Amino acid sequence: MDLRLPIIPSKQTFAPTKAPQELHLEAICIFAAIGFFLDQDTYYKDKIVLSPGFDYSLDENGFVNKAEPFFNWFYKPQDDSFESVIDQFTNLFESIIAEQTASKKVILPLSGGLDSRTQAVALKQLDRPVFSYSYDFENGYEETKIAEAIAKASRFEFQAFKIKSGYLWDKIDSLSQLNGCYSDFTNPRQMAIFEEYSGMGDVFSLGHWGDVLFDNMNLPDLSHDEQLKVLKEKLIKRGGLEIASDLWRHWGLKGDFQTYLSERISTLMNTIKIDNTNARLRAFKSKYWAPRWTSINLSVFEAHAPISLPYYDDRMCNFICTVPERFLQNRQIQLEYVKRRSPDLAKICWQDHRPYNLNNYKYNRIPFNLPYRMKNKLKRMYKKSTGSPYVQRNWELQFKGNSNITHLKKYLFENGLDNWVSKDLIRSYFNAFLKEDLQHAHAINMLLVLSKFNEKEANG
Repeated sequence: MDLRLPIIPSKQTFAPTKAPQELHLEAICIFAAIGFFLDQDTYYKDKIVLSPGFDYSLDENGFVNKAEPFFNWFYKPQDDSFESVIDQFTNLFESIIAEQTASKKVILPLSGGLDSRTQAVALKQLDRPVFSYSYDFENGYEETKIAEAIAKASRFEFQAFKIKSGYLWDKIDSLSQLNGCYSDFTNPRQMAIFEEYSGMGDVFSLGHWGDVLFDNMNLPDLSHDEQLKVLKEKLIKRGGLEIASDLWRHWGLKGDFQTYLSERISTLMNTIKIDNTNARLRAFKSKYWAPRWTSINLSVFEAHAPISLPYYDDRMCNFICTVPERFLQNRQIQLEYVKRRSPDLAKICWQDHRPYNLNNYKYNRIPFNLPYRMKNKLKRMYKKSTGSPYVQRNWELQFKGNSNITHLKKYLFENGLDNWVSKDLIRSYFNAFLKEDLQHAHAINMLLVLSKFNEKEANG
């Protein structure tokens, strides 16, 4: 069987190998540290995920006979004006969305940011029927107000949802089946409204990865080792190095985790033949991060309707490799696209720079933003004093509070996880989380995933 994997696949494609049929403990340690598996790694040594941008030939048993890349990330900036690049982006972006949504009612998740706003502009230009929605956290920032303003200006249907405390425990079985335990369970907050998706429309238009492709890290030219350091800082979650190192030692693996991780990342970096630091790191993230992290929970949407991702399109990936880095700084292309195509949407608050919008966000600095910052801080302090602390992350709603703690204890201590992770190790992280939740939330998240993976494998 012949198979072509997109440059950024929207799902994992597995294949068997002739390696030993045993847990890939080194890969699981990396998973614990960064929240996703690297390259072709899976939970088992005898199973891999096929690489993006490759043409494959598989035998009748699914083993790889031949693998050849049809795309390698590159950086060849064209000598075009900014106006020309905007025109190219406009034509390409709207053409892709037109193809993906032709004769369909579109389901558009809206946020207060840029990526979904650019989609709203294109869908408005194309006069597509759109059902849009948004959600915010209980006791969190009311992101739905910005989304609703965008929907109203675009004349889209709109519905707001609230992410409630403790929804996870009724959804965790379904979510672990959908994402295969290849991601944590609190980041995909779309699972909170899983039942609501039915009947919304014919196809999802999702803005994933626009923020990576159309921005840069504003880094100077760095050496390979300096780039490695930057990547590790970006990849490793808070507390991730600690839990991964503890698991490494607990399982008696050779060497040490930090050395292993650095060598793996360095080897993968060497597959990207780009001199420009910003373009190289973007390529690394697009090649190894997007398919194994961002794509994993797209399955939640796809369980209800087909998905389309304009920023994942192969043509968009090729286009971004030709755009000069100076045009990608600070999201210039997306900003200019919205301002040119839909000035009314540009006037609506930009969440990352609230209370400013796309026209005046540069005032989001001292002293101009001091009044808003002081007001916002006082509001959070008041909420905390009334017993309703400000919520910024989904795990705060799913892991904190007596009821949530009871569920956590059940999965961590009564679900067989101690068959391969020491109960003492689990207990130490659980107790540490109770004392300092922010530092240890990621570790608890990953132990919960390993618990569900263990249950899934035990039940066949």
